Amino acid sequence: MAPPSGPTLLGVDVMWVATVLSAVATLAVMVAIYAATTVKDPMARRVKALNERREQLKAGIVASTNKRKKLTNKNVAADRVRGILSSFKMLQDDQIKKTQVRLMQAGIRNKDLAFFIIFARFVLPVFLGIGAIGLIYGIDYFPDWSWFKKYATVAGTLVGSYKAPDLWLSNKVKKRSDAVRKGLPDALDLLVICAEAGLTVDAAFNRVAKELGKAYPELGDEFGLTAIELGFLAERRQAFENLATRIDLEAIRGVVTTMIQTEKYGTPLASALRVLSAEFRNERMMRAEEKAARLPAIMTVPLILFILPTLFIVILGPAACSISDNLFKQ
Repeated sequence: MAPPSGPTLLGVDVMWVATVLSAVATLAVMVAIYAATTVKDPMARRVKALNERREQLKAGIVASTNKRKKLTNKNVAADRVRGILSSFKMLQDDQIKKTQVRLMQAGIRNKDLAFFIIFARFVLPVFLGIGAIGLIYGIDYFPDWSWFKKYATVAGTLVGSYKAPDLWLSNKVKKRSDAVRKGLPDALDLLVICAEAGLTVDAAFNRVAKELGKAYPELGDEFGLTAIELGFLAERRQAFENLATRIDLEAIRGVVTTMIQTEKYGTPLASALRVLSAEFRNERMMRAEEKAARLPAIMTVPLILFILPTLFIVILGPAACSISDNLFKQ
């Protein structure tokens, strides 16, 4: 290390120290100038916040207006479909009510969609049937087909197009019922805990809906709606019956019957729900064991088609190659 060329103080070069201090002072002056020239006006910040809030409110008003327009358009379309069906004398109160109940069981709250389901039963067979008849019999697109095959295709198209809306709705109901069935034992356990903690029935349903909303959204939605109905309906029995109507599940009907009996006779709610929870858990375990028992029978076909041929090739392949080599050599 070279000795310092200038004066030193305690072994430190004075010129180096002066340079560092000058750099620090220059930086401090620059920071002070920047702070003095960029002082923010509090009114400007307030005006900016107000403008942002105004834009948010404007966006909310526009979104709500668009939503109202969509609902109005849906209502207009539903009225048109209702008028068409009424003109053809195809609307029956029992049919409409049954379709609306199935929509509720599928998790669809819009009752006007029932008219579209009924309308689809009427429209799809007409259009698809006419298309199939024109394609098969009109232009004879499949000349090699026999008369029975042509007739079966047209009949299958008509029947399938008529049943397609009901099949779609039944599939959605089944999926939703299976999702509710999976979370029902856990929901009953939470109801038991809430009842033992001293919560009321509507508060217990609301709590369970919040706790299970993420894991089982379908069950949380139904329990939350039941908690709301328990709060404003004149008869609490009606709220439980609505829950049984919205979910196509026998276990829910058992829970509803238990809740109605405890409301009517004042029997302990926690003990009854604990028995139901244990029963539903045993039922879920039995279904899992049933699926496990069916697994060997289900695996038989893939085993025969995919695993055994590969195994035979691996085992017998080298022997076949050696036999063919020996035959060709001879």
